Amino acid sequence: MAIEIHTNYSAPPVQAADPAGKVPWNPVTGVLYAGFTFVAAQVLASVLVAVYPHLRGWDRTTGQNWMVHSIVAQFWFVLFAEVLTFGAVWWFVHLRRASLRAIGWRKPRWWDIVLAFNGIFVYFVLYFVVLTVVQSLIPSLNVNQKQELGFDNVLGDTNLVLTFLSLVVLPPVAEETVFRGFIFTGLRNRLSWVWAAVITSLLFAVAHLEFGTGQPLLWTAAIDTFILSLVLCYLRQKTNSLWPGILVHALKNGVAFTVLYLIHASI
Repeated sequence: MAIEIHTNYSAPPVQAADPAGKVPWNPVTGVLYAGFTFVAAQVLASVLVAVYPHLRGWDRTTGQNWMVHSIVAQFWFVLFAEVLTFGAVWWFVHLRRASLRAIGWRKPRWWDIVLAFNGIFVYFVLYFVVLTVVQSLIPSLNVNQKQELGFDNVLGDTNLVLTFLSLVVLPPVAEETVFRGFIFTGLRNRLSWVWAAVITSLLFAVAHLEFGTGQPLLWTAAIDTFILSLVLCYLRQKTNSLWPGILVHALKNGVAFTVLYLIHASI
């Protein structure tokens, strides 16, 4: 039996994005700066984390084992990398006499939550359809490739919380700021939002191929993140805000976290 619910309010209108999408920097400069920032932040984060074993006087092998296998070390690496990335974007935007509002950092609204649940549903449907089509066209595609998250043997409540923060909270904030905020907004200076979304999504996908690991490139992860980014760019364009995309990104990572660290751990 269906139950009809009557309410005396309507959803707030979605705020339209600036059709011009203008920010005071060249889109090519923005892409190059974002790429440099992404790499430099990770390198500097590794250096900062490596300070601790040095201060403790550990030998090289002990220090490397701690950096690779310790959940605490992994958390600090992610925290340093994301904070440095966010800070670099803020510095660039501030240097160009703009504000973070120009790249989508606006006041959150309760309607962002509704948009986020709609967005995550659309993402899952699109990903299933696209992956099915790609598999039919490329039967040799390995859809069971494992993405190295760096968080193994997560035991205890403290490690679980640190892993949650490292995978579900920090990356959505930093990555949405860089890709759907900084890069996408910059590309909108010269391109339609559709082309800006495609290029942004391609860059986002390439960033998740995991170059330099010595393992085969993660093509399924690239397809996954490309589809996700298209949905996030659409939300960014239609709402002129990063909040719906951040929530979708966090929900998506939260599902993976639940499956990998809560459900599997209890089996």
